Amino acid sequence: MKKLASLATAALLFAAPAMAQDKSPGEILNVSYDIARELFVQLNPAFIAEWKAKSGQALEIKQSHAGTSRQARSILEGLQADVVTFNQFTDVQVLADRKFVAADWQKKFPNNASPYYSLPSFLVRKGNPKNIRDWSDLVRPDVKSVFPNPKTSGNARYTYLAAYAFALEQNKGDQAKAQDFVKKLLANVPVFDTGGRGSTTTFVEREIGDVLLTFEAETNGIRREYGDKGFELVTPSLSLLAEFPVAVVDRVAEKRGSKAVANAYLTFLYGEAAQDILAQNFNRVHHPKVKDKYKAQFPELKLVTVEDVFGGWDKATKDHFAEGGILDRVFVNR
Repeated sequence: MKKLASLATAALLFAAPAMAQDKSPGEILNVSYDIARELFVQLNPAFIAEWKAKSGQALEIKQSHAGTSRQARSILEGLQADVVTFNQFTDVQVLADRKFVAADWQKKFPNNASPYYSLPSFLVRKGNPKNIRDWSDLVRPDVKSVFPNPKTSGNARYTYLAAYAFALEQNKGDQAKAQDFVKKLLANVPVFDTGGRGSTTTFVEREIGDVLLTFEAETNGIRREYGDKGFELVTPSLSLLAEFPVAVVDRVAEKRGSKAVANAYLTFLYGEAAQDILAQNFNRVHHPKVKDKYKAQFPELKLVTVEDVFGGWDKATKDHFAEGGILDRVFVNR
């Protein structure tokens, strides 16, 4: 934790001298994931006030939200993002591979450039009528699960991999049984939306399905927003660490003169004020003081990583998500 604090402090000190010289534009664009709209509505004013106090400059932060794989493609095709705040490592790495983002982007900010994290969790209807307790219940023929298409949504890829990891543990590493498990899970999804927000609408507004699978932060937020519907949160026995990587889009920021403000914006996400806002919105955070303040709202569970179970994102992408990979083989007739 001391390392986190020192790195964040160093980043601020690095940015400070540049503020005086940098002729930053009066606006920046943050290109983000689908379900982060409300989160950044709360975060952005806090940073704008901080930036004004430090630099004297008025700032507008514009937002773009969609599935991050789509967002990465849009940037490659010309979308002028100053920063990205994504929910999947691979979509930032695509930008790094094309030299839009620094090759060592994960070392630019603490915690592998992930200021907060979450995990796939369940949201069920009032009273939990199907008695859904864990991943094993989601392959029952009477249970309909709702989550986005893993081919288009980073959110859904975490869900798919979390279910696969659960099946591997339950079956002592048997790959064939794990594939059969996720095949049954996918067959129980009545509709595949392209992104997390669409699946939330399907479950909440259209009242389709028995359980919504999405990030824990989203399940808690929905339960709070739709208190009259009596939704209940179910935390599975095992889930997958979902990091939310951030990066400055150097190719754009250098041309626009926004690199100083872009770096300061992402550094701000690690500070106590931003971490408190993140935790208020049910994201798990790293700041020691804030983490302790909100610990009661985060149930304990076994949390595994893509690195430990799947050998890292590069291998997971090749094995599961590439054309002809495991996902294609279990995602038949969908």
